[in-house]
Amino acid sequence: MADIPCVLGLIPQLCYLWIEEIALYRLEFTDRMETLLNHLLWSQEFWLPPSITWNDIDEGIAGGSRHPLPCDLLIAFPLALGFIAFRFAFERILALPLSRKLGVTDRVQVRVPPNPKLEAFYMQKKKHFTQSELVGLEKHCGLTPHQIQNWLRRRRNHDKPSNTKKFCEASWRFAFYLTAFMAGLDVLKDTAWFWDHRDCWRGYPKQPVSESHYWYYILELSFYWSLLLSVYKDVKRKDFREQIIHHIATISLISFSYCSNFIRVGTVVMLLHDSSDFLLESAKMFNYAGWKKTCDILFVLFAAVFLGTRLLVFPCRVLYSTFVESLDFFQPFPGYYFFNGLLLVLQGLHIFWAYLILRMLYKFIFLGKVERDERSDDESDVEEEEEEWDSGLEEECCWEQSKGSFKSKLTSLADNCVLNNLTHQRRNMNSGLPKAR
Repeated sequence: MADIPCVLGLIPQLCYLWIEEIALYRLEFTDRMETLLNHLLWSQEFWLPPSITWNDIDEGIAGGSRHPLPCDLLIAFPLALGFIAFRFAFERILALPLSRKLGVTDRVQVRVPPNPKLEAFYMQKKKHFTQSELVGLEKHCGLTPHQIQNWLRRRRNHDKPSNTKKFCEASWRFAFYLTAFMAGLDVLKDTAWFWDHRDCWRGYPKQPVSESHYWYYILELSFYWSLLLSVYKDVKRKDFREQIIHHIATISLISFSYCSNFIRVGTVVMLLHDSSDFLLESAKMFNYAGWKKTCDILFVLFAAVFLGTRLLVFPCRVLYSTFVESLDFFQPFPGYYFFNGLLLVLQGLHIFWAYLILRMLYKFIFLGKVERDERSDDESDVEEEEEEWDSGLEEECCWEQSKGSFKSKLTSLADNCVLNNLTHQRRNMNSGLPKAR
């Protein structure tokens, strides 16, 4: 019994030693995981050319205000959320009153009477349904196919984005792209690599990064993160998948080029992209406002700048510099192929969008106006969609009717053939009787 207090007194010490051992094991495990992640994610053999280490990039601070560190990119996430919040305020405080002053009007939506069965059918099928499904739905709702069709059309029109919403989105992107282009032009016009792209690689990797170039990089990265985070709430575009690929490729390019200190060529790439994007967004704004002549003029300017920068300057100057001129300063390494592969993805998207723009130019030349943005809105005009909706259902109805009439014609034709055979046989029998006699 006397040993019980001694044993109880040892329990706190044992717990303390146990906790201390767990903490040491946790610290050792954390160090091992950090070493493993550094080896996998920040391997010098992948990110940097041969015989170049991270210490070589750190030495670049001697000639400038900072040197690139991967942890610098973490600030892009809170800034992206800040962009989303600022966009929310911008669209309601500035863009919405501007849309009213420019005369943006929305189509009056017809009220849809509540119908739980049709609502469930619409949420399940959207616009992909057949006439036979409408006939089956008629039995459960007690409505005629025409009434069901009108209800579904009105319900679908309610999900369409209004011109005001599309105008506000375009005005937000226009404001950022214009600001980014002017700021990028201001910080790059005095640099040597803006005029001679070989200077993008001279002295690599010991290249200092100025504060203006750093914030230009971080703000562009934050903006594209905000676009990627809000892409599902924005107006759905015809090139929705291509837009997601573009955002992911752009974010990867900005992040990789910053970590590898390819910032000089990265700033040139960003400036080239911003030079035409604000013209496209301004053309959209005036298109939604009904200013057709202004929209046509801006679209022609956008097409000229886009085709010139994305199909001439970008492949002939930038891609040539990253593929060929860079090899005069370092040997190829895995990051070199990764970086150029992402640039080729962007170039493929440029060719795709150029095809859509050339289609619009064809319409502009031969029809005299730009009817709609082939690159932009996935939702066409309501009148056009109603015509397509009605024509699709009418074609299916006509096909069902034509199948029924075709079957009836076949049956009548078969009956006629049977009757003709019977009459023909009777005639043969009657004609053969006198000969037998």
